[in-house]
Amino acid sequence: MASLKIGDKAPEFSLPSTDGKTISLNDYRGKKVVLYFYPKDDTPGCTTEACSFRDNLARVRSKGAEVFGVSADSVQSHQKFTEKYGLTFPLLSDESKEICKEYGVWKQKSFLGKKFMGIERTTFIIDENSKVAHIFPKVKVNGHTEEVLEKL
Repeated sequence: MASLKIGDKAPEFSLPSTDGKTISLNDYRGKKVVLYFYPKDDTPGCTTEACSFRDNLARVRSKGAEVFGVSADSVQSHQKFTEKYGLTFPLLSDESKEICKEYGVWKQKSFLGKKFMGIERTTFIIDENSKVAHIFPKVKVNGHTEEVLEKL
């Protein structure tokens, strides 16, 4: 799919979450949503990013937004990650990578000269009308939560 742009309607999703529910974007109409895609549970950058959102969740919610992390890991993997770091927001499992593809974050990456498909760390702010309000491509985790808060 072509990459999303600011002002586009955010692709709808319904994904299983760490709290045992299926979470849909539609359930959050009228609220802002911070939807962040990350490569892998319990890896250094992903842990830093998740813990930063955890530590700033009250500030995000004070701006009328909810946070959801999305990766291709299983719900069981997400639950272990959540328990290990005391995460206080749901992680969503996209094992089929369908939603990652719809949001344009499933891309060819390279590491140590090897090419492979994976999630490019990207955050979307979705407004109250399910439109893309802001996109943070190729996120650098340090300071990212502050960037998100500024745009909310």
